[in-house]
Amino acid sequence: MFFSGKAVQYFFNIKSPVSFRNGVQVINPYDSDEVKRTVTKFYSNFYKDNNKRLFVFGINPGRFGGGLTGISFTDPVALREHCGIENNLGDKKELSSKFIYEMINAFGGADIFYSKIFLSALYPLALVKDRKNYNYYDDKSLFNILKPDIVASIRSQIEFGAKKEKVIILGKKNAEYFKIINDEFNFFNEVVVLDHPRFIMQYRQRLKNKYITNYIRAIK
Repeated sequence: MFFSGKAVQYFFNIKSPVSFRNGVQVINPYDSDEVKRTVTKFYSNFYKDNNKRLFVFGINPGRFGGGLTGISFTDPVALREHCGIENNLGDKKELSSKFIYEMINAFGGADIFYSKIFLSALYPLALVKDRKNYNYYDDKSLFNILKPDIVASIRSQIEFGAKKEKVIILGKKNAEYFKIINDEFNFFNEVVVLDHPRFIMQYRQRLKNKYITNYIRAIK
């Protein structure tokens, strides 16, 4: 089975966990038929091969990016404008998606980028609290609850076709929690940590081009 088939099969079979305490809710975009259509198209366009790729893991999808489209760091506008996939998922834009696709264009475009890179998240579903994005590590008890699912998710995604020599983790705190898991399960040999796109766009936007260069250097 191609990388694309393994990915689609995995994501479409993700089951949402029961609701959590403290008002944290889960968004599973793969429950939507439109998401299933666009995700199938995305993976067929960019991943219909057996090539191994460098994996880049974010935290968990944002509600206006991967939590809406089912594709990590990709909002509906980026899906149309940069991936060539028309969709009926609205016109919401996400800061992280904006940075990622500026970086992808600087890299050489979506075709070249996705032929070498797999963008994903350690926890594959979006989390929200009080109508705002929520990270799996914002509450240590939540991390402990989700840890088995995160481990299972990483293990399953590696089977798509990961280069295990190196992984890139986005976000310093995300990397701290990933280290706990990687030290225990030895998924990847080398871990490279980059600042998260949302942090860059919120607090370091004047240095955005420098960060894009850093990303491309780490990837290449």
